Amino acid sequence: MKIALVGLPAAGKKTLFSLLTGRDVSTGLKPGEAVEGVAHIQDSRVDHLAGVCNPKKKTYAENNFVLCPDVLEGGRDWLDAARRCDLLSYVVRAFDADDVYHPAGSVDAARDLEQLRAELQLADMERIERRLVRLEKEKRAGQSAEQKLEESVLRKCMDTLEGDGRLRDVELDEREQGAIKSLELVTLLPELVIRNVAEDELSGAEGEGAAVSCLIEQEIMAIESDDERNEYLESLGISESGLERVNAAAYAAQGLMSFYTAGPDETRAWTIHQGSPAPVAGGKIHSDIERGFIRVEVIKFDDFVAAGSEKAAKEVGKMQLKGKDYVIEDGDICHFLFNV
Repeated sequence: MKIALVGLPAAGKKTLFSLLTGRDVSTGLKPGEAVEGVAHIQDSRVDHLAGVCNPKKKTYAENNFVLCPDVLEGGRDWLDAARRCDLLSYVVRAFDADDVYHPAGSVDAARDLEQLRAELQLADMERIERRLVRLEKEKRAGQSAEQKLEESVLRKCMDTLEGDGRLRDVELDEREQGAIKSLELVTLLPELVIRNVAEDELSGAEGEGAAVSCLIEQEIMAIESDDERNEYLESLGISESGLERVNAAAYAAQGLMSFYTAGPDETRAWTIHQGSPAPVAGGKIHSDIERGFIRVEVIKFDDFVAAGSEKAAKEVGKMQLKGKDYVIEDGDICHFLFNV
């Protein structure tokens, strides 16, 4: 799963990408180049389990971010990069700074967001129009059932876009989705809005998506002491860093969640789609688990915390045995039994 960071020049995309992934992109990028990086999702549940189990290794879930080229700086490189992703994250500037220019001459986050969405909407309309023209030509030799379905879906999509709607809100069944999949229509993707705000607006920031102050995040990362870092966050009126909020929001916007395995070798968060049955979740660990699934032993995270350990949770009857129809829930601590 890849997350596209798209935005206008001077919105803070490069800084945010570097803060999230630890990859320095301040220099050396070629014009139109898109770069990728991994962000580890800080998870207090992983930390707690590791504190109890004292494993050799602790592994967080991850987000894969793609830094797209600046929008409106020539070409469609930014759009091509976004089409290859699974989530659109709009980075919009919501802070004033005399020494940081804005391409529009003034700061207006709502206006910039609308411009980004309009660019994507127009790009999809152009792609649909080209495909419809081609389908009209193909009709002359006769139209197959697949072509007829594709044309019908594309006209439905075009009507939505012309009415300023979003394709992700169009109800399409599995066959309809398959008919237009090859076009990679970018407005079909889920989206997340990330607002780069000023320091004094961070604690009370409201609106869709997630708020972050890249300037503050740089200061937070420079603080080595956990206690001092927490004191600084408290002085700002927030309980967690903006990077943590962005990571969590991006994770949720993709429809993802975590279940856990815990033991002396490794404590780990595993990423699955919400609504995944137990065998599919087990398959994330190893394909043999899904293939030979027998059952899964589940302890709810809150029950684990209350009991104090896995052994204690079992002793008080908090371990549940579940079959292949069980849908894994966020926070489940799992042990899979299988036979291949």
